[in-house]
Amino acid sequence: MLARRRRTYLLMMSGCLVLFVSAWAVVRLWSVPVAVGMCVVAMVIPPVAAMMANRRGPDDRWWDDPSGDPQSDEWWDELDGKRRRPPG
Repeated sequence: MLARRRRTYLLMMSGCLVLFVSAWAVVRLWSVPVAVGMCVVAMVIPPVAAMMANRRGPDDRWWDDPSGDPQSDEWWDELDGKRRRPPG
C-alpha cells in the first residue's frame, strides 16, 4: 500500500512540475492565458497529491495498533469490546 501511495504522489508531483515548466518554457510563446491556466492546474495538484499520499486504506490498521503500554492497550481493548477483563 505504501509503495502505491508513494508512486501516486511521485506521478502527481512530476505532472505538476511538467505542467509548470512546459507552461512557461513553451506554451507561453503561443498563449499566455493557456500558460496561466496550466499553472493554476499545477497549483491545485500538490495539496491533492498530499491528501492521496497520506490517506489510509481499509486494510491499513493504524488505529488499533498496540501502543506498547500493556495497561493502556488492555484498557482500550476492553473499551472496544475485543477482550473482556475477567471478573474479579
